[in-house]
Amino acid sequence: MKSTIQQRRKLDSRWKTAILQACLTAFVVALLAGCGSRSKANANSLENAPHVPVVKVARGNLTDTLEIAGEFQPYQEINVYAKVSGYIRKLYVNWGTHVTQGQLLAVLEIPELQQQLQVDEAGVHRSEQDLARYKEELSRAESNYEVTHLTYTRLADVQKARPELVAQEEVDIAQGKDREASAGVSGAKDGVSASEQALLESKAALEKDKAMYAYANITAPFTGVVTEIDAYTGALLPAGTSSNKGDQALCRLSQNDLLRLVIPVPERAVGDVHIGDTVAVRVSTTNQTFDGKIVRFSDQIDTATRTMHTEIDVPNPKYALVAGMYATVQIPLHAVQNVLTVPIQAVQASGEDHGSVLVVNGNDKIERRDIALGLQTATDAEIVDGLTEGEMVVYGEQSQYAAGELVEPQIVPPAEMQKE
Repeated sequence: MKSTIQQRRKLDSRWKTAILQACLTAFVVALLAGCGSRSKANANSLENAPHVPVVKVARGNLTDTLEIAGEFQPYQEINVYAKVSGYIRKLYVNWGTHVTQGQLLAVLEIPELQQQLQVDEAGVHRSEQDLARYKEELSRAESNYEVTHLTYTRLADVQKARPELVAQEEVDIAQGKDREASAGVSGAKDGVSASEQALLESKAALEKDKAMYAYANITAPFTGVVTEIDAYTGALLPAGTSSNKGDQALCRLSQNDLLRLVIPVPERAVGDVHIGDTVAVRVSTTNQTFDGKIVRFSDQIDTATRTMHTEIDVPNPKYALVAGMYATVQIPLHAVQNVLTVPIQAVQASGEDHGSVLVVNGNDKIERRDIALGLQTATDAEIVDGLTEGEMVVYGEQSQYAAGELVEPQIVPPAEMQKE
């Protein structure tokens, strides 16, 4: 009897255990089925969510640059005129000839100056002869004066010592001759002085005409390129000594190994322009970039254009650039280092230093965020407040998305942003 009861108890325990295990199994199966359905539902909802291009908030360096177009001008450019009138006997240059400072450009034929030089040389020779003659006369006058003066002084001394030996008349005559001899010396000295002045005048006239005749050789005042020829061999060139702009020039000379780039700097950027700053000068026609240096500016705002005249010197030793070409100058204005940045296409500006972005949060939902902006360039904007590094913001058009909307973010490659 007792064994029968124990067997029944064991059988009931087994049934209870089996029932409990079955219940647990059913619960686990139901739980797993529910989770699977929810995961499947979430996957289905994310698949239906729109794809959104996003970029990550990252740290970087920003530089604000000002681009201004300008035209290259020669560093200096002049019309070369003849200083004396004459016919071109020999021409040594032509269009495009490169010359150095002092190089001979042309030789003029001036026969009247040659004759004048002969006249001047003859005048100098005559003045030299006159000076020699007056010097001889001065020497004779001085010798005569010495003799007459010695005679007078001796007679005067004797009269003082022995008045009875010398008559007063003899003393008076000797004194008169002494004064006459002294006057002769003074006259001879005046003659010498006058002849010396005449010689100086003759030599000055000769040197002047020699200098004028030297102008028959027309030379280059600086190293440059002949960009225009206005007269050829045999042409008469007038003396370019007047202010008449109609005077004919020999040629036009330009210094092109150093070019000026004149740009109008807007008023807002005047404070960022400094003498000695190096800037990038890009020439689109040659697809080249050159280094230029800001060397001068007017230091005054043009009230009509609100710009300041600024000049940049660009070395051109190989003549790769030609005056008249257009170029674009990039002048750095402001720079910040290691700041949070996002592309400018991700920001909706609402003021000079405020805006908003659409953030894709951790639940893949759109969230509108107000931000504070700092430095803004043509491609990127500095984030002062409102975002943290690594957050994802919508890139491009934002009007088609609503706050709270479920989206599927897709990172925009940097190459795609550079294309835009």
